[in-house]
Amino acid sequence: MAYINHVNLKNAGGQVYCCMRNKVVQFNEEQLMKYCVGCKMFGGTAKGKGVECFWDDMRGDKLMIVSDPVQEVEYNQTRSVRLTS
Repeated sequence: MAYINHVNLKNAGGQVYCCMRNKVVQFNEEQLMKYCVGCKMFGGTAKGKGVECFWDDMRGDKLMIVSDPVQEVEYNQTRSVRLTS
């Protein structure tokens, strides 16, 4: 797996997918200060349009734009895991 920059854009309701919390969250000042700033995956605020997070992802691209947080959380509940011996 490779580290990918996930640009999680806020949806119409101001929500994004949070990998650390593994759920859809309201992206506001409280989320930013309470969770994002201290998260090892935090990569910035996507120029005020959401949040950027760096984490291992089997999808393999170097940049992923996420505009549907519900779809992203659903994908991350069903993703495959590679086992190594």
